[in-house]
Amino acid sequence: MKLVPTFLILSCLLSGSDAVATSVHQASVAATLDLKKIDQIVASAMAEFQVPGLAIAVVSQDKLLLAKGYGVRDIGNNQPVTAQTLFGIASNTKAFTAAALAMLVDQGKLSWDDKVIQHIPEFQLFDAYVSREMTIRDLLSHRSGLGLGAGDLLIWPDTNKSTADIIKALRFIKPASSFRSEYAYNNLMFVVAGEVVARVSGQSWQQFVEQQLFSPLGMTTTAAGYSRIAASNQNRAVGHIPLDNKLQRYPLDYLEDFRGAGAIASNVSEMSLWLRTQLANGVMPDGKRLFSAAQQQQMWQLHINSQVSQNSFHSTRQQFAGYGLGWSIDDYFGYKRLSHGGGILGMVSQVTLIPEKRLGIVILTNQQAFPAITAISREVLEQTLALPDKDWLKELSSKYHSGREKLYKNAGPMQLTEIQPALTNSHYSANFASDWYGHVSIKEIDGKLRIKFLHTPKLQGWLVHHSGNRFVVQWDDRLMEADAYIDFQLDAGQQVQSASMQLVNPEITDFSFDFHDLVLTVTKP
Repeated sequence: MKLVPTFLILSCLLSGSDAVATSVHQASVAATLDLKKIDQIVASAMAEFQVPGLAIAVVSQDKLLLAKGYGVRDIGNNQPVTAQTLFGIASNTKAFTAAALAMLVDQGKLSWDDKVIQHIPEFQLFDAYVSREMTIRDLLSHRSGLGLGAGDLLIWPDTNKSTADIIKALRFIKPASSFRSEYAYNNLMFVVAGEVVARVSGQSWQQFVEQQLFSPLGMTTTAAGYSRIAASNQNRAVGHIPLDNKLQRYPLDYLEDFRGAGAIASNVSEMSLWLRTQLANGVMPDGKRLFSAAQQQQMWQLHINSQVSQNSFHSTRQQFAGYGLGWSIDDYFGYKRLSHGGGILGMVSQVTLIPEKRLGIVILTNQQAFPAITAISREVLEQTLALPDKDWLKELSSKYHSGREKLYKNAGPMQLTEIQPALTNSHYSANFASDWYGHVSIKEIDGKLRIKFLHTPKLQGWLVHHSGNRFVVQWDDRLMEADAYIDFQLDAGQQVQSASMQLVNPEITDFSFDFHDLVLTVTKP
């Protein structure tokens, strides 16, 4: 669900709106946060990466330093982004799901070390031992043994699968590593975690987070899914994806498919209340407690290590990295940092906490511009932590564009041969099934092969012959950047028995398009 999108250059500078800076904290703001410079870096980042709209909030010492919108929420109407504009926060939902479980732990209704099967008896993974031993803690820390994004096609990019369908499918997804041995980001475990909330509380995950978290926090417009946004509230952003140097709109009507892994829509004004509560160890801005400090420490504790890259070591002096319960954890120039990114088609978000300084930053955008929000976040950290001055936008832009150029050069234009397929189109036309995904159809229509993933409305397209029994699937929705190879396996009689898939450009396409995890077998009529 975390994206690696295409960013192009914006030709016009976007203006800011809806600034907030509390008067009681003006002296500190002046001393630690240069609002004019923040405006400049935001405008430059939006221009560099073609971001139509962005919002940011910064909190420090339980005070709101900044809450501001920039640009437009929808290029279709050019209405301005404000601090109240709703965006999909994607995987920043995961911390809310963890907090919901923390509240249930405080209430004595479950333990972090409860086995998942205590609450979802039908829960079953590929390995029987792991199925028995998987705990709530394991669900929230990306150490299940499932591979990066494994099974995400059950929820991504959209789905008609129910939570029950998803849980039933888990037993067929093969692990990539042994249990609790490696960090591998996986969304489906958070879907399961959301179902644990429902089973234990007696409310749906959506109802619980809205009534037990959003309501007491004062997050009155935040919703656990696009369809749950109040119809009267039209202050909502539309996603955008650049294609051929031009932005295309990408509405968020599929957002709730991600459930406890990524369904929430919020704004920076209300997210600032969430940051303040996190930084106050569970105490809300009104002084009431949402969850205990003990559970806060559980969520902020490192539960699995991940690799420190050479780039991170040299650029931010990173010494460790890993994952807690719904939070990424590392160090940033010597400060412990809690953070998370969130990416869906057309939007990205980023939350950063520095507990030692009680500092929090949230940035929401309506374009897939991770380098842009990273540069802005690092500028805020640079100012508030008194770090050496560095042009983060220049560095990140240079690395991004040079890396992107290499990726596209290596991917190159698709080389399709003029050699005819080994068989006629009718031979490839069949109904297929994956044990964990479900049904896929390939039919001949007007002399061409048409593929349709029956549980995923967005996954429909045409097969273009590549070579031998290999075709390229070109999806109707070109904004997904997810074209895939499909290879047909034949028996001795030259009859198609099965098919496998893999991404054409895995370095460019979002990892949640996990076609490589599919084994498609021909089904009997």
